[in-house]
Amino acid sequence: MTDKTHSGLNIDLGNLCSKDAFAWAKKTFPNRIGKAGASAKSLDGAFSNLLRFDNQRIGIASDGIGTKIELAERTKIYNTLGYDLVAMVVDDLATAGFEPTNLSNIIDVNQLDRTTINQLMQGLHDAANFCSIAISGGEIAELGNRIGGYGDGMHFNWCSTAIGILSEKLEAPINGTNVNVGDTVIALQSNGFRSNGFSLLRKIMQQQFGDDWHDEPYDTEKTWGEILLTPCLIYAPLITKLTAENLTPHGIAHITGGGIADNLSRVLKAKNVGAILDNLFEPLAVMKKVIELGKVEQEAAYLYWNMGNGMLLIVPEEKVEATLQLADALQYTAQVAGRITETAQIKLKQ
Repeated sequence: MTDKTHSGLNIDLGNLCSKDAFAWAKKTFPNRIGKAGASAKSLDGAFSNLLRFDNQRIGIASDGIGTKIELAERTKIYNTLGYDLVAMVVDDLATAGFEPTNLSNIIDVNQLDRTTINQLMQGLHDAANFCSIAISGGEIAELGNRIGGYGDGMHFNWCSTAIGILSEKLEAPINGTNVNVGDTVIALQSNGFRSNGFSLLRKIMQQQFGDDWHDEPYDTEKTWGEILLTPCLIYAPLITKLTAENLTPHGIAHITGGGIADNLSRVLKAKNVGAILDNLFEPLAVMKKVIELGKVEQEAAYLYWNMGNGMLLIVPEEKVEATLQLADALQYTAQVAGRITETAQIKLKQ
């Protein structure tokens, strides 16, 4: 049985709190029935939600980058965190078929440092350009000792909300209701830990190398701090292109906190089906090293991290080859990872 508090976080408790919070949020949906901004109920438990403004269908998603911020504080590298912040929200939008368009962000700081703010925003600018979105709003709030962190630089938390539009080619958001038994699961390879599971990562590093673990060499080119700070690969541009080419997946799972099985189950529950994943990408070399150093059980590793698989696409058999070709053309690494099964259980064969 996996210890779901292995990292100091409780995955099950987190899911329950999220469920409670959304239950309260749903009680406000009637406030906009028949009005601009009405919320969809068909995306209950999905990665993002849909709002209606007359005939325009808008997606909305919010997230942050959590304790990965400490890696920037340790390495003094701040211009890559924008990719993490953008990926967490635009890839959630993409799972429902929304093309991300705009983002607003809030930086809570203990004290201001103009150089650091500029580096953060440079990264946000670069990530926004990567996926063709506009940064349309923001706030910097000085909160003093309410915000803690590592070292003597500016300490901060960083969160954002993004919106997007649903393509005219889609009658409704992608919500898993089109998934069929026999569909193919395609995995998109990740390039790092993304922005999840860093409480466990930091715990392992501290135990192995002590207080200055970020300066320890990972290999001849990078330190552990630098390799763990690897910015998120953003998948939304591929999903937008797939829809434009009439290759819209039947279902999409963004592999974040909770790992592969937990996030895929959110997509499959609509049809009460399961999956056999017998050809996932191998965990990245850095992940294998972390698992070995921390003596982390495989089940726990697949719960907290993406293990080399950043997003899963569920596609009908006749569109598999075209989907793989388009992913390759846009320089994403993709492969067939498994298939959808009638039995409502997700089986990972590692």
